[in-house]
Amino acid sequence: MLRKFLPAWLAGATATAILLANTLLWGIVVFALGLVKCVLPLRGVSDLLHWAYKGWCRGNRVGLQLGCPDITLSLPEHMSNQAWYLLVANHISWLDIVVLSALDRLPAPKFFLKDELKYVPLIGTGAWALGMPFMKRASKAKIAKNPKLKGMDVERTQHSCRHFRQHPTTVINFVEGTRFTAQKHQRQGGDFHYLLKPKAGGVAFALEVLAQQLDGLLDATVIYQSPDQHICRSFMCGKLQRIEVRIQLLSMGSVPQGNYQTDKQYRIAFQAYLNQLWLDKDAQLIAYWEQQQAREAVCGEEVKQL
Repeated sequence: MLRKFLPAWLAGATATAILLANTLLWGIVVFALGLVKCVLPLRGVSDLLHWAYKGWCRGNRVGLQLGCPDITLSLPEHMSNQAWYLLVANHISWLDIVVLSALDRLPAPKFFLKDELKYVPLIGTGAWALGMPFMKRASKAKIAKNPKLKGMDVERTQHSCRHFRQHPTTVINFVEGTRFTAQKHQRQGGDFHYLLKPKAGGVAFALEVLAQQLDGLLDATVIYQSPDQHICRSFMCGKLQRIEVRIQLLSMGSVPQGNYQTDKQYRIAFQAYLNQLWLDKDAQLIAYWEQQQAREAVCGEEVKQL
């Protein structure tokens, strides 16, 4: 409501300040509780950590509502905030993390993060305190020199995911492994118009560890309408026009399960499943942007007639 009374640039600047202050405040609290947890690994400390994390999520929601005039969520009716889910999503911007964390219907969102992020003050330390997995993928050349590196990422992922069993959780994985850009898309080629190729490893590892506890797989599609391809910059300047998140709930019975590391046939089957999921998501995005272009064309014609 406050946004209606503010110029767009001021709303964007204020929203950005809220998000930064929110991260600073709760990041310090989570880090301090994380240190306490190292000394006193009690369930009560873990509960306080998740209380603080939810405070961060609520603050993100306030910042987003001020910074963007149109936020649309399409969520399944039967989702529960007391359940365990694995959520896979496309990755467009750093803002994706804020957007998904701010969805109040999701049980505590936890992210698979790049290993480099653990060195980022507050963000990395907060993620460490909450037991989020940091993904460090060794190159083929490094594995050839040191075969022990091959299972390192698997073990780290399995260890981190086991902590999620203590609290209702949504394990979020950006399966493309990196943010979408036109340059990356062009280098990859492939069958997708608005997406990068999905990588199955991290999702399969999480499934292997949590499959017995997961209540479903959430397929999330994040969409931004912005005059600037740099989504974060557009948000900070108050120019981000729309955020839309579409989530569908898939039953665990429809998701292939097995040992991704040792079973070659399962690896092939799971990658095919994920590719099909991404083809369906891409088809949704194609239809969405075609509709937007048609609406803009109609509006353009109406303006000409005036």
